[in-house]
Amino acid sequence: MNIIGINAYHPDASVALICGGKLIWAAEEERFSRIKHASGFPTLALNKCLADAHLKPEEIDYVALSKNPHANFLRKIKYTLKNRPSARLVTDRISAMGKATGFEHEYRQTLGLGNGRLATRFVKVEHHQAHVASSFFLSGFEESAFLSIDGLGDFSSCMWGAGEGNSLRIYGRIFFPHSAGFLYTAATQFIGFPHFGDEYKIMGMAAYGRPHFFNDIRRMIRLKNDGGFELDLSFFLHHKGNSRVRWQGGVPEQDILYSPAWEKLFGPPRKPDSEITQREKDIACSVQAVLEEIYFHMLNHLYTQTLNDHLCLAGGVAFNSLANGKITKSTPFKHVYIQPAAGDAGTALGAAAFVQHVLLGKKREFVMNHACFGPEYSDSQIQDAFNRHNLKFEKPDRAELLRKTAAAIADGKVIGWFQGRLEFGPRALGNRSILADPRRKDMKDILNQRIKNRETFRPFAPSVPVERAGDFFEMDCSESPFMLKVFPVRLEKREVIPAVSHVDGTARVQTVSRETNEIYYDLITEFGRQTGVHVLLNTSFNESEPIVCTPEDAIQCFLKTRMDMLVLGGCILERTH
Repeated sequence: MNIIGINAYHPDASVALICGGKLIWAAEEERFSRIKHASGFPTLALNKCLADAHLKPEEIDYVALSKNPHANFLRKIKYTLKNRPSARLVTDRISAMGKATGFEHEYRQTLGLGNGRLATRFVKVEHHQAHVASSFFLSGFEESAFLSIDGLGDFSSCMWGAGEGNSLRIYGRIFFPHSAGFLYTAATQFIGFPHFGDEYKIMGMAAYGRPHFFNDIRRMIRLKNDGGFELDLSFFLHHKGNSRVRWQGGVPEQDILYSPAWEKLFGPPRKPDSEITQREKDIACSVQAVLEEIYFHMLNHLYTQTLNDHLCLAGGVAFNSLANGKITKSTPFKHVYIQPAAGDAGTALGAAAFVQHVLLGKKREFVMNHACFGPEYSDSQIQDAFNRHNLKFEKPDRAELLRKTAAAIADGKVIGWFQGRLEFGPRALGNRSILADPRRKDMKDILNQRIKNRETFRPFAPSVPVERAGDFFEMDCSESPFMLKVFPVRLEKREVIPAVSHVDGTARVQTVSRETNEIYYDLITEFGRQTGVHVLLNTSFNESEPIVCTPEDAIQCFLKTRMDMLVLGGCILERTH
C-alpha cells in the first residue's frame, strides 16, 4: 500500500510517502524551490518524492490532502450568520475551498496524467486531525493524550483528545476566531517581526526580558473551565477579515493581526530594523509567559480527562521549545512525543498516517525516531558538483575525515556539514548543519558576523551523545532527538560550553544516538576525545534561505559565506585564505 500525504495551499507545503506502513520519504517544497515557507502546491517535492522512491503515479493507492473545506461546515455557517463577517473574509474562505476542491486536478497536472482513468483514491483530512495523526501514530505509544494547537486550520485552532491503537477520540476543539497561535503572532508582529514564521525569534528574545506586561497581555484572553480559552477580540483584527496568508510566487505574507488597542497599552509598534529596546524584550517575555499559562491550563485539564501520562503534541505552537521543556514540571504528563515537523509541513505526514491507520485500519509498526527522510546524494554526485565549480577537494578515509573535522572545530573553525538524507522539519539535526566549537565565548558572534547575519539575541543549540546529555544538561527525559525542548545547562558546565548556553542558562538540546545518526554521533565522540567536551554547536546549514538540500546548494552557501571548511559526504574542501 502506497500512500502520499500532501500539505498544499498553505505555508510550508510538503509531501510525505508511506509505503507498506513505513514512512519512506518526507520533505518541504521550500528545500527545492529555495523559497522560505513555500506555499501553494508542492510540485517540486512531489516529483522528487516519486523519483526517489522509484514509483510511478499509477502505483500510488491513496493521495491525502491535509485540508478539508467541509470540516466544521456547520460551525462556519453559524459563525457567518451570527457575525456577518466582511465580504473579504467570506471571499477568502470561498477561495480556499475552491483550491482544495481542485486538488485532484492539480495533482494530475503536476504529474502529467491528464484526465484519464486513475485508480488512485483522493482523500481530504481535516487539518488538526492530520496534525494529531502525525504525532500519535508515529510516537510508539499504544495509548496517549494528544493536543494539536496552532494559528488556524479548517476553522479551528486547537483539538485535543486521546489516541488508542488505531483510533483518535476527540474531546474538544477551539474554533475561529479564538487562537493562541494568533496571540503569539500578533505580539511577534507588534515587536517588529512581520514575516511569516518569525515567532521563534520571540522565544530567544524572551530570556532578555521581564514579564512586566504579563497582566496587560493576560487581559487579552479568558481561560475557561472546560480547558479551553477565548480571546478578547477587541485586541485583534483577524475576525474582521485580516487573517489572510497570501503567497504570490510562493512567498507567504501574513496580515497584521493586532488592533489599535495594543498601542493604547504599549505605545507605537516597533518598526522593523529599528533598535530593539527593553520594552520589546519585556513584551516577548510576557507573551511567552501568557502562552505557557494557556498551554499548561489546557494540558492539565486534558490529563484529568485521560488520566494518561503519555502526551503527543503537534501544531505550530508545539515548536515552542521553552514551554515544551516545562511540561513535566507543570503538568502530570511524564512522557512527551513531538515529531520533528510538528508544524504545518508535518500535516502531509499526518494525512498519510490518518489514511493508513484510521481509514484502512492498518496495524501500527513504525516509530519516527529520526528526521532524515528527504533526498540524499552519492559521493559521485558530490564530486561532480565540486568539479562544476573547479574546486579541489580531498577524500580521506572515514577515520581521517572525522579526526580532521573534529580538529578543525576544536581549532575554532566553522564547518559546513552535509551527510546522508535531508531532515524533515525546520531543524538541522546533523545532516545539513553548520558546526562549531561550543567552548568559545566568541563563537556566537563569529557565526553571526561571518555566516548567519541574524539577531544577536537568538541562541545556538548543542548536540550531545544521548548517554552524555545528563552530564551537561538538567533534563527530565532520557532523550531529545528533535531539538524541541529547552533545558537548563548544569551550572558547572555553563562556562564550559558558553556558546550554546543562553543568557538565562538554558539550551535547546539535541541528543544524538549512534543508532539513528552514526557518522554525526562519531564526529561528536571524536571531538570529545580530542577536547574532553562531548558537545558540538549545531545550527542550520543556510544563510537567509531555506536549509540546503543538494550538494550544489551547500557549495553555493559555502562560497558566499565565510565558512572555513565544507564536508560533503566523504569529501573535504578547505577554504584557502
